[in-house]
Amino acid sequence: MSGRRFDEPETDAFTRPYWDAAAEGVLLLRRCAACGRTHHYPREFCPHCWSDDVTWERASGRATLYTWSVVHRNDLPPFGDRTPYVAAVVDLAEGPRMMTEVVECAAAELRVGRELEAAFRTAGEVTVPVFRPRGPVRIPGAREHAFADGRTDDFKATAVP
Repeated sequence: MSGRRFDEPETDAFTRPYWDAAAEGVLLLRRCAACGRTHHYPREFCPHCWSDDVTWERASGRATLYTWSVVHRNDLPPFGDRTPYVAAVVDLAEGPRMMTEVVECAAAELRVGRELEAAFRTAGEVTVPVFRPRGPVRIPGAREHAFADGRTDDFKATAVP
């Protein structure tokens, strides 16, 4: 496996605006001008009406928890050092569902419908969106995640009104 990280998404010219925005703490979605619907993951066409008249749009960063699973074992680097972690699907305020990770929250505190907000983690050379609880509930000292080798992941919050 020679040091390969499996948390680094593949980027290309089309998705570069998405990843550049994430590095700035902004979540982007695609909106279709023909039918008005948003979608995620980024595609060059609308998966609802097949129009290619789609553009990037800044998302609110708000979501609710749809479902989750606590991962206790993952042999792919660097996930093994992060276990346990919460893999989740969230309903974005704009409509689409998104696969992500919930951070800064004990699994026992998770509930379907829990309000979440976007945060961002650097994974190698790319910044990826993750979500954390909205509001005052926070786990003390959970601003960063420590790995077994002493590295940490720092999270940046996106502006959520």
